[in-house]
Amino acid sequence: MNTMTLRASQTPIAYEDAGAGPVVVLLHAFPLDSGMWRPQIGPVAQRYRVIAPDLPGFGQSAVSAGLTMDSVADVVAELLDHLGVNERVALGGVSMGGYAALGFARLYPQRLRTLILADTKADPDDEPTRTNRDRMIQLVTDQGPTAILDQLLPKLLGPSTLAGRPAVVQAVRELAGRQTADGVVAALKAMRDRPDAAPGLGHISVPTLVVVGEQDAVTPPDKAKVLAAAIPNARLVTIPDAGHLSNLENPDVFTTAVREFLDTLPIDGGGSRTV
Repeated sequence: MNTMTLRASQTPIAYEDAGAGPVVVLLHAFPLDSGMWRPQIGPVAQRYRVIAPDLPGFGQSAVSAGLTMDSVADVVAELLDHLGVNERVALGGVSMGGYAALGFARLYPQRLRTLILADTKADPDDEPTRTNRDRMIQLVTDQGPTAILDQLLPKLLGPSTLAGRPAVVQAVRELAGRQTADGVVAALKAMRDRPDAAPGLGHISVPTLVVVGEQDAVTPPDKAKVLAAAIPNARLVTIPDAGHLSNLENPDVFTTAVREFLDTLPIDGGGSRTV
């Protein structure tokens, strides 16, 4: 794990940096960290340079004051600057990471080569969801971040995983259990208050892969179909036997879908990538 301190906010940010080639940035889900990308980093790094940051307040990254989904996008842009990445990048995110990826697409379209939006959505929280975020904020404030784990697991993981993949359930518990209350609360507020990304979907001009677990109860396949239909040049892939954390629940199928998608893209600056 590498670390850097952002120039603008002086916030320490940790990140994984593996492989060489066209850059692929992976943004993790709530309430996890870059460790959720372990199944993908090795295989994707065989052909690409994979950068997977701990978003502010998660993993080994410090909490950023006044965190928003747009400020997370700013963090990604500054990390790329720090690493000297000048070419356009492939940017992927699961759930909360997808919210940040959509913010990046709006704020930094010139730095984007392609988008991968997994188990996420463009529309903002409705009132019941905002109320539930507030309830979770209070619960985490009072009892710590592990207090929400039992409530979250049936939403984050599909029935197939909960019933038959105890190692995945334990991995998610461990990833979530090592986060801090301050980081979790900041992210809950940022997600609760995120802007509506739907109006900008038609302006996304890069190839986009929309991925969804077939058992995703948070952002279900029907919502993924709407997301893919609203983005020009988007394709939709459904991951079988997976819920909201499809990259962890069915990692081989998820990784294959991502690699096949990336391998069809022209390299930055023109031409085709040979594999």
